[in-house]
Parts: sequence; C-alpha cells; structure tokens
Amino acid sequence: MSSPPRVAVLGAGNMGAALIGGMLKAEVAEAAHCVATTRTEASAAALEKRFGILATAGGNREAAKGADIVILAVKPVNIPKVIREIRDELREDQILISLAASLPLAVIEAEVRLRMPVFRAMPNIPVIVEEGAIGICHNAVATRAQREIVESLFRAVGVVAWVDDEQMDAVTALSGSGPAYVYIFIEAMIAAGLKMGLSREISTRLAEQTVLGAAKHVRDSGLHPAILRDQVITPGGVTIAAIHELERHGLRSMLISAIETATLHSRKRTNAMLEDLENSIS
Repeated sequence: MSSPPRVAVLGAGNMGAALIGGMLKAEVAEAAHCVATTRTEASAAALEKRFGILATAGGNREAAKGADIVILAVKPVNIPKVIREIRDELREDQILISLAASLPLAVIEAEVRLRMPVFRAMPNIPVIVEEGAIGICHNAVATRAQREIVESLFRAVGVVAWVDDEQMDAVTALSGSGPAYVYIFIEAMIAAGLKMGLSREISTRLAEQTVLGAAKHVRDSGLHPAILRDQVITPGGVTIAAIHELERHGLRSMLISAIETATLHSRKRTNAMLEDLENSIS
C-alpha cells in the first residue's frame, strides 16, 4: 500500500480515539484519509475538533465502503450487529481489524462471509498514552504485507506481540486486564506512604514513578526481573524484609492465580461464542 491507507474506525470511543491519535502522530495515517463513527453527534464533533478528521454519528456503512482498513472498536456484544450492517460494503482487498475481547476469528469470519484478511487485536488502556501492550492474531488469508501494515498502526500506540488466536484469552488476562492489577499495586503503595506519614502528593509521585521506572528498567536492560530485584537487595536490609512479607502473604501466587482465573473466564466466553457458531451452522 504505497499511498496512506484510508482508515475507518467504527465506534471510536476511548480506545478508538487513542488509536487514531497515535496513527496520526506517527504519520502512518493522515487525517484526510481517516474517518470515525460514534454513537452521538457530540462525540463526533469532539473527534473532528481534536484530530481534524471526518467523524459522524452512525454512518458505519459509508465509512466502511471507502476504507482500506476497517477497525471495529465497538463493544464485543455489538460486533456481529455492526458486521451485518457493513457486510455488503466489505471487499476482499480490505483489512478488517476487531478490537473485541473473547471474540474469536472464526466468529468474525462467519459473520463477514467473505474471503478477506481479518485481524484481532487486544490493546490495553495505556494506548491512550502511547505505551500500550497489544497482542494481535490473524486469519489464514492475511499476507505478510498486510501484517506489516497492521503492525505499523499499532506500533504507533505501543508494543506489538503476534500470537495465535487460541492465545488471545491469555493476552486478554495478562495485558488487557493487567493495568487494573498495576493500578491496585500503585494504590496500595500510595496508601502505605500515607500510613507511614508521607503526604498524598509525595506518596503518589514516588509510587507512580517507581512503577514506571522499574518497568522501563526491565524493558531497557533486557534482564530478568529476578536479577534486577536481587540488585536492589542487600543482606539484612530493608528490601529483603519487605519482600519476605510479600512472599509470606503470597503476592506472587495471587497474581499468577488472578491471571489464570481471568484467562479461564475469557476462554469460557470464547468457547461459548464458538459453540453458538457451531449450533447456528448445524
């Protein structure tokens, strides 16, 4: 695709808007070639003012018809309805991307009824600050060139990891839901600072920067977190006393169990959708 792609984001809420902003900032898309649909006129007007793109309340068919890339950013429960709405406007040379969790490729393909490249992406909420973690999978129709196009779109708002469709439930549990786990951790650190006499402002500033800096250190160093942890520990020191308390209360086991539980819950929803698909075919 030599010229800038024409991108349609259907249902541009927080996630869709963040993706639009990242694509435009990274110049992998141009405002003149980007259109978004929203639920309300007010939301459409806000998007137009913010990004200088064409945005409409409704109008999914028109948006999809003129696009090279169609991004479904609506809630999972609304994906089948939107696909049926735009199905007659879809083409085999388009790229279709779903951002819906727990909605497998097979269900999307069955609704599309067209041999076209279909991608699933699981971005998490930090795409809003262009630091997202995005797991992506695709169907058998997608080409390497189309993969590169899709990756360039999502690299504009974070880090991309390619996985199989069957692994998307684990991606949803780990990175999709992951920010919520980290927010709880930060909240607890702030509360601990308050308990020990620090002001809320200082506790918040130190806690958020500690988490941000530690994550950046892991990413930039390429070292295993256990190695970096041991570099902070001194014999008989403050850190090892605190880590002992965390281990005594099972922090590590709780996090592993939480992600396992979330994965199984997501997988249950995915399997239910696949079962519904099989029943509709039989």
